[in-house]
Amino acid sequence: MTTTYGGSHPSAEGSGSDTGSQQLPRTSPGELRLSPAVDNIAEMPTERLATASEGLSGRRVLAYTDLRALHRGTDSRPPSREIELHLTGNMERFIWTFDGDKFSDAEPIRLTLGERVRIILVNDSMMEHPIHLHGLWSELENGHGEFRPYKHTINVKPGERLSYLVSADTPGHWAYHCHLLYHMEAGMFRTVIVS
Repeated sequence: MTTTYGGSHPSAEGSGSDTGSQQLPRTSPGELRLSPAVDNIAEMPTERLATASEGLSGRRVLAYTDLRALHRGTDSRPPSREIELHLTGNMERFIWTFDGDKFSDAEPIRLTLGERVRIILVNDSMMEHPIHLHGLWSELENGHGEFRPYKHTINVKPGERLSYLVSADTPGHWAYHCHLLYHMEAGMFRTVIVS
């Protein structure tokens, strides 16, 4: 489903990547519903990049807002579209998915070679998910503008909404999954095709 998005993206505020009134086509899962594969939907997901993960509060730990690249990013283009994915699951049935669809039922995420996209992750589950994209770098939008940190794996806390930029500069079929391997094997896995 393609819709348009106008205004500044909430995760991009203060990051130096203001989209202003630019209209971005947005790939969205549509309306997410409770189902056997989705037992929870975050009603008001928020960016929590400055907070430590559960169990680490009260200790001195780095948060994602502390990360800053030493050099400016190599691709200064704004994204041409947004892809929003919901991290979903059912803890009682031990089902983990993107947008309520397990890997065997999901369509691949298609990127055009040379394209620059913003990927938005919304964690509707009650567990943290370290999401790993093979073959392409993820530039986490954490408030440091052109000095966004480059990451392969990004941890998404329960009820969190975050975003990162991806330049589709390497053709191929790439794995995209939760790095908790039992979540990946239970269905939280997609293929990203760059062509």
